[in-house]
Amino acid sequence: MRESATRTTGEGGVVNLSRRDLLKLTALAGGGLILGVALPFPDGGRAEARESRIGGAVFAPNAFVRVAPDGTVTVIANHSEMGQGAYTSLALLVAEELEADWSRVRVEAAPVDPVYNHLLYGMQATGGSNTTWSEWERLRKAGAAARMMLVASAADLWKVDSATCRAENGEVLHPASGRRAAYGTLVEAASRLTPPTDIPLKDPKDFRLLGKPTPRLDTPDKTNGKAIFGLDVSVPGMKVALIARPPAFGGKLKSFDAAKAKAIPGVRDVLAIDGGVAVVAEGFWPAKLGREALEVVWDDGPLAALDSARQRQEYLDLARTPGAIARNDGNTGKALASAAKTLEAVYETPYLAHAMMEPLNCVADVRADGCDVWTGTQFQTLDHLSAVRDAGLKPEQVRLHTTFLGGGFGRRGWFDSESVHAAVQISKAIQAPVKVVWTREDDIRSGHYRPRALHAFKVGLDAAGGLLAWEQRIVCQSIFIGTPAAGFTVKDGIDQSAVEGAVDLSYGVPNVRVEWHQAPDGVPVMIWRSVGHSHSAFAIESFLDEVAHAGGKDPVELRKSLLQSAPRARGVVELAAEKAGWGKPPAPGRARGIAVHETYGSWVAQVAEVSITKAGRPRVHRVVCAVDCGPVANPDGVRAQMQSGIVFGLTAALYGEISLANGRVVQRNFHDYPMLRINEAPVVETHIVPSVAKMGGIGEVAVPPIAPAVANALFALTGKRIRRLPIRAEGLS
Repeated sequence: MRESATRTTGEGGVVNLSRRDLLKLTALAGGGLILGVALPFPDGGRAEARESRIGGAVFAPNAFVRVAPDGTVTVIANHSEMGQGAYTSLALLVAEELEADWSRVRVEAAPVDPVYNHLLYGMQATGGSNTTWSEWERLRKAGAAARMMLVASAADLWKVDSATCRAENGEVLHPASGRRAAYGTLVEAASRLTPPTDIPLKDPKDFRLLGKPTPRLDTPDKTNGKAIFGLDVSVPGMKVALIARPPAFGGKLKSFDAAKAKAIPGVRDVLAIDGGVAVVAEGFWPAKLGREALEVVWDDGPLAALDSARQRQEYLDLARTPGAIARNDGNTGKALASAAKTLEAVYETPYLAHAMMEPLNCVADVRADGCDVWTGTQFQTLDHLSAVRDAGLKPEQVRLHTTFLGGGFGRRGWFDSESVHAAVQISKAIQAPVKVVWTREDDIRSGHYRPRALHAFKVGLDAAGGLLAWEQRIVCQSIFIGTPAAGFTVKDGIDQSAVEGAVDLSYGVPNVRVEWHQAPDGVPVMIWRSVGHSHSAFAIESFLDEVAHAGGKDPVELRKSLLQSAPRARGVVELAAEKAGWGKPPAPGRARGIAVHETYGSWVAQVAEVSITKAGRPRVHRVVCAVDCGPVANPDGVRAQMQSGIVFGLTAALYGEISLANGRVVQRNFHDYPMLRINEAPVVETHIVPSVAKMGGIGEVAVPPIAPAVANALFALTGKRIRRLPIRAEGLS
């Protein structure tokens, strides 16, 4: 197993990020992961630093809350906002316990500092659909502590017992005397108090904001154009750079001639960097024209002959041999031998690009005495570390500014800090600020992808069509082996992201065996919205539909019978089926399909209603979605993410495919890697299960069930089984 992950696969000078580096990062948090809910200052809470931060004007009781004299409450968000509603949900956690006036609540992105580290990851990061639940207690305590101090300061002012006072909508009230004080008038007095250590929290039955539909805080600025995304950043003297990268994966630079590129008006410099050649210009267009004129000779490397057809055969061959055992319950061999009927099938999913609406970008300004980086990032800590190393400066001399992210889906958070590394390296070389921009073609052809995957199944049924045995063999590349996260994500040599959704199969089958083959490396892969669940759910839920029909059972009834020991899963199946009218005939020419899956602690069931167009293409008219995610911070946010995930998953199911020829990606842009259009989007009905179970995630969990729900509906309509994505018209005829 490799000990490090390189930033790029290009020329020399590549910097390694090892597991030791990752452990050093967690040590910055004060001796390891922050496991408690302490509410320190970024500077460690020194009194003199605290006074300088508040300037005698702003009440800053901890790292997450600021109250200004005008009563404005600013929540310092330690998670990135990429469209998932993180800023609003985090602000709600603080405002609920603070008893803030919601109309006066604002959010700012946190600086890079260990006090803002993720409680699970030990570094500042956003991913895994855990923003809200991971901060559920810490940020509520941050708000409660601020409220307690404001109440205490008012009680001191009025010379009354603080127990006789209460906070409400941005004010402290003393009901007995009728006195009240706005938070803003109390900031100076509250700033002199010592923060409490015993911080009781509200009973959920008393929530005023949490659990209620709430408009998002970032919507106004995203509507009026004030929101700053990475591509919006501009600093004085800034240049723009585009990078020519090896066209084949694993390729390297042999030589280049910059004469024609430098002849383009506006081109200022051409230089070799890690992973390619950067063309630096006064603006985007001359940089693009300069890159097109650049003459480069590449060594295509060992993968120059890689193509999708040969790779598929390689995967099929691997699937015919035993793999590493990820789960082994009972005795599947014996159960299969005694089965009244056996059923086998192979399901396949392709490489997928993230295709964010805002491609990767980063602005860096490296100076002799400091460095500023502006980027939309999911990995603040690692990107800051990358900038520190590449700039050759001290950590305190480097500032990373997190902008809004125009979509992330995992692409803006990886160990190579690709965009930051390139921008800092170029800025340092040209001694000027630079914005590095990925074009859409760069994003599609030179990205990191969701791994291609193949699932081979064999099940045994009894005479009544009941499931006796379930064997599943998965072939795909590892995302985490060879990265700093391997120590946390690889168990007994098995990348858990490759088998998630399969090893935790909740259906009550007495004999279950799951194996994994690590497919050969070469194509760069990484996390993609819902990670392994995205391909596992398609394979499992589609094949289970086959099992239902082979055993003469209704797909909903089979699921319900197999989920007796999984009440949350059964609950969403029943709710989605009921609301979709399962069992009642749909409109003529339409059919329904169902799928259910658990992702990151939340259960989602979806019923898709489909038809076939005159052109032979599938059309999804309606999706009924039931979700059990435990307590809900903002129901509007949950519904938005169900819609978002369904559209994202439908895009992948109907169109998404990265294919390879001669070691190169075939697709280029949205004309051959299309997105779902608004006229194709279905009506989405979301039903949230009231729940007091442990809170789960929401940002990714709607993605996995939609592809199998659609595929199962198409089988019900046409009798044609979809075992390979994306869904093609010829597969339905």
